[in-house]
Amino acid sequence: MGLLRTIRRTALQALPTMFGIVLIAFILLHLMPGDAVDAISGMSGSSSQETMEEMRAAYGLNDSLPVQFIRYVAGVFTLNFGMSINYSAPVLDVIMERLPATLTLMFTAFVLALSSGIVIGWAMAVFAGRWVDRLLTAGSLLLYSAPNFWVGLMIIVYFSAKLQLFPAGGAETIGADLQGWAWFTDRLHHLVLPSCALAAFFVAIYARLTRAAMLEVLRQDYIRTAHSKGLHPMLIQFRHGLRNALIPVTTVAGLHLGNMLGGAVVVETVFNWPGLGRLTMNALAARDTQVLLGILLLSSIAVIVTNVLIDWLVSWLDPRIRS
Repeated sequence: MGLLRTIRRTALQALPTMFGIVLIAFILLHLMPGDAVDAISGMSGSSSQETMEEMRAAYGLNDSLPVQFIRYVAGVFTLNFGMSINYSAPVLDVIMERLPATLTLMFTAFVLALSSGIVIGWAMAVFAGRWVDRLLTAGSLLLYSAPNFWVGLMIIVYFSAKLQLFPAGGAETIGADLQGWAWFTDRLHHLVLPSCALAAFFVAIYARLTRAAMLEVLRQDYIRTAHSKGLHPMLIQFRHGLRNALIPVTTVAGLHLGNMLGGAVVVETVFNWPGLGRLTMNALAARDTQVLLGILLLSSIAVIVTNVLIDWLVSWLDPRIRS
């Protein structure tokens, strides 16, 4: 029942927010100079003015912006996101073809960042003020200040070019025609470097946040009471300390999903990963506004759904929030 109430409340708040996002994005994208027809004619180099006007009329680009916006919103309710001029295919089909690769990358990076950040932050809090804390703090500051593309390039140089442990790019070995377990291990082998590059920035955030939350929790009266009862220190730290310290961490983790999707654009470009990030860059270069709007809308839905799950998880971690 708590999850259903959370979904209903979030849906009522999300609908006007999503409408405003689509409206602002629609206006900004159509304010860019040129359109998809100009990009196609520039690449072909042989399109006449009459041909370009016929293409604009065929795709409805000559209509006014209000008419195009109303047509787009009406199509969204029937899951019709329009046609991609660059790919000559429905936008939904183009996005769904790339979506699994991006979801795999983001989920792996999210789990890696959250688990590593919590463990590192716990170690920093337990050894606060000692050399372990100083060393991990310096490492987290380095990851926090380094941009994703630089981290990705350094990972490629060291682990791929020098040590030759992992491939430098792509999602699978081209032409290998692998099946079953061999296909899974090959995909996992290609996933290691891009997921680490995407997770590096968020590891630093979750580590520092966990450290601060743990230090605050460990000063509470109920922690001293648990110590006075003779409970094992590890039991106190994990059952009584870490669980309460995870509440702000999980809340911030849900808010960072949109930032992780933005970082995926850079990481996918560096590692040649066939996901929505590269699709976004290609759509920007081709002025394919229908694809960009579709990616933005589905990304907004993904962020909203994740926030619902995070709200439910926070209420499970702290039963006081349910009331």
